Amino acid sequence: MRIHLATDHAGLDFSRRLVEHLNDGGHEVVDHGPESYDALDDYPAFIIAAAQAVVADRQAGREALGVVFGGSGNGEQIAANKVHGVRAALAWNESTARLAREHNDANVISIGARQHTLEEAVGLIDAFLAEPFSGDERHQRRIDQLAEYERTGGIAPGEHTPGIGKADA
Repeated sequence: MRIHLATDHAGLDFSRRLVEHLNDGGHEVVDHGPESYDALDDYPAFIIAAAQAVVADRQAGREALGVVFGGSGNGEQIAANKVHGVRAALAWNESTARLAREHNDANVISIGARQHTLEEAVGLIDAFLAEPFSGDERHQRRIDQLAEYERTGGIAPGEHTPGIGKADA
C-alpha cells in the first residue's frame, strides 16, 4: 500500500522514523514534507499535498492511505478534511484508530506528535492500516450522507435521518 505522509516541525522526528517502519512493513511511503526543521513552518501546504495525493491515488485505483502529524493533530486533521474526498480522523488510542477505518472508512489518520511516544504512534498507525472498512450498511449510509452534503450542501431525508437542506440564498 502507498502511504502519504506529512507533518509540521512538531512531527518531523516521528515522520522520519516512521518512514523506515512503514517501508519495513512493505509499504511504499511518499513523504510530502517538510524536509528540514523550521519551528515556524506552516503545516497546511504539507498536509493538503498528502491528502490530495491520497485522493488521486485512490481515484486511480491504487490502494493508498495518509498519515499526518502535528503537535496535537487537530490542525492537521482539519487541513486534510478540506480536501474533497478525504475523511481524516484524529486518533488518540488504538480503538479510535481502528474505528476510524472500520466505521468511517477514514483514508487519513491524524496524530498529535506531542501527545504520544513514537511507539504509541506506531501502534496507532499499525492499527489504522490493518483495519478494513466493515462495509456495514449503516456505516456506508452515513458516509454517503457526508458525501452528499459535500456535493450538494444538503442531505435528503431518509428513514434514519431528517433532511438537511441548503439554506435559501
